[in-house]
Amino acid sequence: MRVLILFILFAMMEFVTAGQPGHAVGKYDYPLVPMPFNKVKLEDEFWLPRLKTQAKVTVPFALDKTKPAVENLRRCANFLHDRGGQKPSVHRFLSSDLYKVMEGAAYLLMIDRDQNIEKRMDEIIDIIGDAQKDDGYLYVSHICGIPNHSEMGKTPYSWVVHSHELYTMGHMYEGAIAYYRATGKDKWLKIAEKSAQHLQKVFFEGDPNYNGGKPIRQAPGHQEIELALCKLYRTTENRLYLDLAKNFLDVRGVTYVPKGEGVMSPEYAQQHKPVVEQEKAVGHAVRAAYMYAGMADVSALTGDISYAKALDKIWHNIVDAKMHITGGLGAVHGIEGFGPDYVLPNKNAYNETCAAIANVFFNFRMFLLHKDAKYMDVAEVSLLNNSLAGVNMEGNKFFYVNPLEADGKKHFNHGKKGRSPWFDCACCPSNIARLMPQVSGYMYAHTDNEIYVTLYSSNSTEIQLKGCKVGVKQISYYPFDGKVLLTIIPEKKKKFTLKLRIPTWAQEKFVPGELYSYVRNIPANWTIKVNGRPVKATLNKGFASVERRWKVGDKVELNIPMPVRFNTCIDKVKANLGRVAVTCGPLVYCAEEVDNDRPVQRFFIKDVPEISSVKQEPIEEGVLNGVVRIEFSAGINIDEDIQESNVKLVPYYAWNNRGEKSMIVWFPRNADMVHVSDGSVKEGKYASVKTSHTFYDDTETAISDGKQPKSSFDTSIPRWTSWPEKGKKQWVEILISEPKEIRSIGVYWYDDNDGVQTPGNWSLQYRKDGKWKPFEKYVTDSYSTFKNKYNVVHPAAKLVSDAIRINMNPKPNACVGILDVDIEYETAEKH
Repeated sequence: MRVLILFILFAMMEFVTAGQPGHAVGKYDYPLVPMPFNKVKLEDEFWLPRLKTQAKVTVPFALDKTKPAVENLRRCANFLHDRGGQKPSVHRFLSSDLYKVMEGAAYLLMIDRDQNIEKRMDEIIDIIGDAQKDDGYLYVSHICGIPNHSEMGKTPYSWVVHSHELYTMGHMYEGAIAYYRATGKDKWLKIAEKSAQHLQKVFFEGDPNYNGGKPIRQAPGHQEIELALCKLYRTTENRLYLDLAKNFLDVRGVTYVPKGEGVMSPEYAQQHKPVVEQEKAVGHAVRAAYMYAGMADVSALTGDISYAKALDKIWHNIVDAKMHITGGLGAVHGIEGFGPDYVLPNKNAYNETCAAIANVFFNFRMFLLHKDAKYMDVAEVSLLNNSLAGVNMEGNKFFYVNPLEADGKKHFNHGKKGRSPWFDCACCPSNIARLMPQVSGYMYAHTDNEIYVTLYSSNSTEIQLKGCKVGVKQISYYPFDGKVLLTIIPEKKKKFTLKLRIPTWAQEKFVPGELYSYVRNIPANWTIKVNGRPVKATLNKGFASVERRWKVGDKVELNIPMPVRFNTCIDKVKANLGRVAVTCGPLVYCAEEVDNDRPVQRFFIKDVPEISSVKQEPIEEGVLNGVVRIEFSAGINIDEDIQESNVKLVPYYAWNNRGEKSMIVWFPRNADMVHVSDGSVKEGKYASVKTSHTFYDDTETAISDGKQPKSSFDTSIPRWTSWPEKGKKQWVEILISEPKEIRSIGVYWYDDNDGVQTPGNWSLQYRKDGKWKPFEKYVTDSYSTFKNKYNVVHPAAKLVSDAIRINMNPKPNACVGILDVDIEYETAEKH
């Protein structure tokens, strides 16, 4: 370990003149310099269409969805400057979604400077600046004196553990930096700097206007600002911002340790230990992975190797015990986070899209730090599977939750059976908006005399080595084909080393770590040719190195065979005992009902087919046109009638683009493991339902009959309404057959757009020891009143109860109605 630490420290110092990317501002930095995404021109059929969809659909769509955040900032500015008008709506992190979308828009401006988007951005930036206080503080609810005390505290920074004040600013900084780099305009950057200097004073020096003048010295409850401050340091060369990032890391788990359960447990926001003493991934997965990425940045930029030592242990814990085969992190509902080691459920997996994106950020930085391909292998799997599944092919619907199995009946995605156009907590869609334009920035890295090719696609770039600029043109149909052709175009003859990543999936297993292995061992059979002649390249840290004196037009052919592989999981993961998953190259595959004309849970794979018998061919029509589909023979159990049938699979990222039917990743090996529920409810979901009032033509049994609505104005199924009691408070009490641990409660409102409408507001209570108690909802949930979906809330901590009460305040001159209530319990699904 000591030798490794000394090597990393030396490497950080050796390449300081290069910086990252092009911003060397201090003594230390990453030993590798990534190529900026806007310097890599995509020319492929996989990423380029997605980038175009991002520009034409996703970012404009997301900017429209974040208009309420802009309006909130406008109202805040009016309040701040005594202009009158309505006060903003109360929300902790609404602005952060706007800032992330603006960051994504700024990245697109670096590629194509669209004047309409730039004009719209300038207008929003003016509003942001107008809403900021003179001292740099910017948080709408506190500025306007309307905070929800339980969520935001009574005064600024008095409830940092959950207010999201610092999280929101972190995303604001990242957007400002991206826009400055795209346009050269520094107005937003100055707003960000003003805020960061304010935070330094309030948190680590003392400001008489905050906390009685005493330094707060507390870490943010939701990490993100650490990453942003490192970027701000690179951009401005002001050391204060790097020191501030380091200080936020160093006080975590030291100056403040929450006491409680659920969202107030010490582990939830990784405040149980100082960060350099942490060894396992715990708590909220997005918070954790953002923090790990920030630790890598601070380690590289300060030369403090203690962060890197902790990260090595944490990384191994993730890949050895806590990561789904799709690269998903945070398997457990309730805390949106890591459970105990080896708890990796399939149907009940959480795997937030933001956590997968954060996994990419973390592992890319670990690669830059260690120059080891295994980190890029994890980043690639997370990017191409869980992250990419977060958005549909059309770019306008999103997953928040990413299970590895779905029955087509359960509303797993925050009230939806499939992707949703938006969420009340819209962190995932806005994160997708900023991730996609950056993907080309993960394709190359370099030192003074080495070029690392890290992700494959058709693209072109120019890389500045010491004393020579080298053009690289790549042609590939990756991730569906492992053949890669590179043309090397140095401006003069130049000796350097070309390093080509040979992924873990091309060797002994699909992804690094101890969790997954291939059913059959096939010898690694990758080859390299230079100008048509085979080259015997050495393999070190996952890279095949070719060192030579390169000239214009040299051709490099890399061939990495991509047979279909069948994977097993270690026995410690109970959910995958006796099951196999199918992969091809870096892609995880799944079966969907739409391709197989039946619930896919009926299939089992007793005998793994020979590779030669597996059929691979592209889909030639529809939204998945060009996507390679796999087909092979499998067993099928239809009501104990065992047959043989072909099963068709598509990449996991592509599922749920053609309807909301069943899906499965991990197939059972035996027919007796097959179980398919018809979803029917024989005698009602609940023991009983009581209401404050029920219209004589409606029925309270509608809440318990298990019939799923098609829309909020579905008149084909029974409903409960309080007609004709307009404007009168109502309640519904649901008795559960026995005390159970409740995971979530979803309410599907009836609304005829006339006399019965969604409520003005509502809340929940639960029964304990015969008394009704307030239901403390999860930190990012809200009592939403959306039509045409389940409005879902989760408990903030473990909650066991035998009854739930829904309290509703109707809108004036309207009644309320419910089509269904879906209570989910912590299940006995094997972990």
